[in-house]
Amino acid sequence: MIKSMTGFGKSILQLPTKKITIEVKSLNSKNLDLNARIPSQYREKELEMRNTIAKKLVRGKVDFGLYVEATGEETSNKVNEAIVKEYIRQLSNVHQGDTTELLKMAVRMPDALKTEREQINKEEFDAIKKELTIALSEIENYRTDEGKALEKDFNLRITNIGKLLEKVIQIDPERIEIVRERLHKAVSDLKEEVDQNRFEQELIYYLEKFDITEEKVRLANHLEYFTSTLNSSDSNGKKLGFITQEIGREINTIGSKSNYAPMQQLVVQMKDELEKIKEQLLNVL
Repeated sequence: MIKSMTGFGKSILQLPTKKITIEVKSLNSKNLDLNARIPSQYREKELEMRNTIAKKLVRGKVDFGLYVEATGEETSNKVNEAIVKEYIRQLSNVHQGDTTELLKMAVRMPDALKTEREQINKEEFDAIKKELTIALSEIENYRTDEGKALEKDFNLRITNIGKLLEKVIQIDPERIEIVRERLHKAVSDLKEEVDQNRFEQELIYYLEKFDITEEKVRLANHLEYFTSTLNSSDSNGKKLGFITQEIGREINTIGSKSNYAPMQQLVVQMKDELEKIKEQLLNVL
């Protein structure tokens, strides 16, 4: 079973005084590229959350966001009363104005507000970890569903290449005969007598250079190997990528040896199917 690297997961934790939203999004990438956006008070737990995400998602360009919205009466911002009173006293010395106006000016001055750093208690972080697991499960389900669609397309493309290979095998004897006739005609056009035994030896040597028996066998084996790997229990996009390279090598060799237009047309169609597989493999985990 293969999985896509594309996915999205989200979970919301409602606490008495705040709402915490966890979002995880992933796209394709050669390795794990994890970008985290979390409030400063949760930084001490960032490494643990990163490890949890990396273990679950393995590979991909991942964006992880943890967003906090205050919903209760408590706030981490407190008025620094002593400093505000001192600002008002100093301002009143400069200008005898309305106390309300002086207060408005004072609260805008530096250090008028102080932010108390919140401590993460164990119960809260345990709840966050649970919600993170839920979000990661969602993204895993997303990746699995996307993987099923990719698997269906891969099976179609591999089947198409297999059918084209069958056509190559069918016309191969005809190709060899045409190449043989072409050589006979080329010699006869010279209007010179040649040693038939020597000619047959040279002909066999020449035809061996155009023989694609090994390529046909290897290509069929690679197609079968791709399908078995596709149906294995693990999702291994890199391994499938290596197999497509081998498939491409055999197709290219058949094309270079064919020397026969109908076969070259089949090779072009096989290459087209293979390119579509390569494009989609970039999304496979």
